[in-house]
Amino acid sequence: MLTLQGDTIYLRALEPEDLDFIYRIENDEALWEMSTTQTPYSRFLIRQYLENAHQDIYEAKQLRLVICTRDTDTSIGLIDLFEYNPAHHRAGIGILIVGEEDRKRGYGAEALTLLVRYSFAHLHLHQLYANITVDNMPSIRLFEGEGFQKIGVKKDWNLVGGAYKDELLYQLVYVH
Repeated sequence: MLTLQGDTIYLRALEPEDLDFIYRIENDEALWEMSTTQTPYSRFLIRQYLENAHQDIYEAKQLRLVICTRDTDTSIGLIDLFEYNPAHHRAGIGILIVGEEDRKRGYGAEALTLLVRYSFAHLHLHQLYANITVDNMPSIRLFEGEGFQKIGVKKDWNLVGGAYKDELLYQLVYVH
């Protein structure tokens, strides 16, 4: 699908072979703050999830894609639409570039651009939103760079390490 092909990366659907990649991500406690995960996932549960990954966004209300480099065909992250609401033509969007060595190389920006274009062109969404903790400056810069605007602050929204953190709500509305 050309819509999901960029200059340096491409986005693809989940495959059964992604089991170990997803397992590592879902069980990395350093990443739990971003996904609000609080418990580990078993290989069994992730295998079941991958077996149901064939459901389209209309059934699952989410779309999770793997971010891969074009030059080495390596999986470097995930980008997803969640809480898809067809009645109101909106969805949340989240992104994760797993390895430090792959961050700050433009992969996240390219992946976000591709999924935003796909969301508006093919899913006919009217708006996308992102939830970002106030101290996640790389994500704030990424989403603001794509044109997302901060529209609100959720005070004391997430309990992290015994302290509450505010969460910012960003929104991108498609203008026809």
